[in-house]
Amino acid sequence: MNPFLTMLGMWAVTLASRYLGLSLGGVRLPPFWLAFLRFVPISVFAALVVPDIASAPDAPRRAVAALLCAGLIWRTRQLALGILGGFAGYWLLRWLGVG
Repeated sequence: MNPFLTMLGMWAVTLASRYLGLSLGGVRLPPFWLAFLRFVPISVFAALVVPDIASAPDAPRRAVAALLCAGLIWRTRQLALGILGGFAGYWLLRWLGVG
């Protein structure tokens, strides 16, 4: 397949989906959908992180760091603090030789 046509197709799909989303700016969503959409960011984050944790050679260490990260996010409601805490936990466990 021609790489230029592939990129052109990807551009068209991206443009169409973004334009559709931006053109719906004045639409009021029902409360059900507003509540549903509140969980999208954390769901996307989990979908990106979990497969990498499970398939890594140091999966136990990563799992503990991920649990620390989740606990911090749950307790403080701060995504950035949770991510930093998870990284710190991972590097501390690695330095201690655990996992």
